[in-house]
Amino acid sequence: MAQNLLKAASIVAAMALSGAVHAGASGAMLGNTCAGCHGTHGVSAGAAPSLKGLPTDYLKQAMHDFKSDKRPATIMNRIAKGYSDADIDAMAAYFGGMK
Repeated sequence: MAQNLLKAASIVAAMALSGAVHAGASGAMLGNTCAGCHGTHGVSAGAAPSLKGLPTDYLKQAMHDFKSDKRPATIMNRIAKGYSDADIDAMAAYFGGMK
């Protein structure tokens, strides 16, 4: 699990540094970076929660809380800091729109 978290964080960090994570990216593309921990298409098989179908507003609030360190986490607070508000909105709409 810890290796998966570090791998996911490394992928997100590399994308952020390369400019791949930006406001013009689709929610689906950005959501794919979550698969390492939260499972393909947001369906987790491990300890991380599934994201598929969660309410959009809940997902946005959770990401903003991670980003501002209001919500404690082992790694999500560091990952969330790499996303813009537009990225968070796009990912929340992507996962929230799944049934």
